[in-house]
Amino acid sequence: MKRLIALTVLMLALTSQAVAAPAPAPARPAIDFRAELQPIDGFGFSMAFQRADLLHGARGLSPAKQREVLDLLLSKDKGAGLSILRLGIGSSTDRVYDHMPTILPADPGGPDATPKYVWDGWDGGQVWLAKEAQAYGVKRFFADAWSAPAFMKTNGSENGGGELLPEWRQAYANYLVQYAKFYRQEGIGITDLGFTNEPDWTATYASMRFTPQQAVDFLKVLGPTVRASGLKTELVCCDAAGWDRQVAYTEAIEADPAAAKAVRTITGHRYSGPTEVPQPTDKGVWMSEWSPDGSTWNENWDDGSGYDGLTVAADIQNTLTVGNANAYVYWTGASLGATRGLIQLANPGDEYRVSKRYWALAAFSRFIRPGAVRVPVTNADPALRITAFRNTDGSRVIEILNTATTESSTEFSLRGGHDRHPDGYVTDETRSITPAGIVSTHGTTLTATLAPRALTTIVLD
Repeated sequence: MKRLIALTVLMLALTSQAVAAPAPAPARPAIDFRAELQPIDGFGFSMAFQRADLLHGARGLSPAKQREVLDLLLSKDKGAGLSILRLGIGSSTDRVYDHMPTILPADPGGPDATPKYVWDGWDGGQVWLAKEAQAYGVKRFFADAWSAPAFMKTNGSENGGGELLPEWRQAYANYLVQYAKFYRQEGIGITDLGFTNEPDWTATYASMRFTPQQAVDFLKVLGPTVRASGLKTELVCCDAAGWDRQVAYTEAIEADPAAAKAVRTITGHRYSGPTEVPQPTDKGVWMSEWSPDGSTWNENWDDGSGYDGLTVAADIQNTLTVGNANAYVYWTGASLGATRGLIQLANPGDEYRVSKRYWALAAFSRFIRPGAVRVPVTNADPALRITAFRNTDGSRVIEILNTATTESSTEFSLRGGHDRHPDGYVTDETRSITPAGIVSTHGTTLTATLAPRALTTIVLD
């Protein structure tokens, strides 16, 4: 009996120890720089709707301040080094601010009549900006139309949606090609050409509707027209207002051999909600427009507003991982007043202000260069959002968004490359890609001190 009691006590003790034993620590995050996921075409912005003219000084920005803002947007050393410039193909017959002038202001008399194109070499400041971007090393120029000229549409207006009249398809294709030819005349090669912006949404300003089938039908006209033009440009489609809504357009393109042949890159916006799925295609995919909605200027990093810097950093991470996007193109680089752009310009005046949204994007675009590849990351810590990349020059980049409210010291297992001199940078409420001695390596282990609610960028050479 005593023996039985002793055994029972022993079993209870062992059981108590098992219950009390701490849970095993989660495996350290692992990054495999030897493998590769999707290539990265770049990060970009737009200055359409005459925002480029603002940057050129239309409201009083001096040449010296213009250069500072250009450096912020385009310099790889001083700024974000953004590498994709999205241009707006205009449809307005006037030059009022916030409109984009068209190259075909008058109906030539029908779809088969000879058009009288008008080119001013300025295009709302976009030609100047494109030349500046080219001087900084930008090679991707993405031109996109919000609407066809009013006389080509069912509603007779550039605004309020409406559809492209079927009999004007060829004329509209010719119109888009001519726009690209005008830019070639200015020394700028349009590398990516789009014929629609948010075809699934009717806006009070320049807009035009396409169903997925209508987009496919037009691509069968535009594709051969571009191929016959001698232009070295490729087509994108379809810039739906929501990433989820773009799926129907992508499926329609993939289901039609002629349309699929015409399109190089699938493009979608993400205004209808976060990116939750990849696009159903093997083509390149760009998140081609987004900025947080709202009616106030906000410079904060982490205020829970949904339009702070941390929100943008999280969206970039999510778009690249869940959406497998090859590029991330923010909406407005700089604008006036209550803008959700990256930079606010004085109206009027010779000043500008920089948001933390800018620094969130810059932390990616400065270090992850065109031609980089995303590499696999294994991570069991839900508080850490981690992406990693390998550049063509061999440098490697790790982006870590610590969503926890406490600092953590985290070890990473690295595979591939030599890790002798890691550089760390922190972006949070008080720091903006600020160098920090927060990272060290020992063999294949990297140790980083991660500030709370902060984006930490680690560069390995």
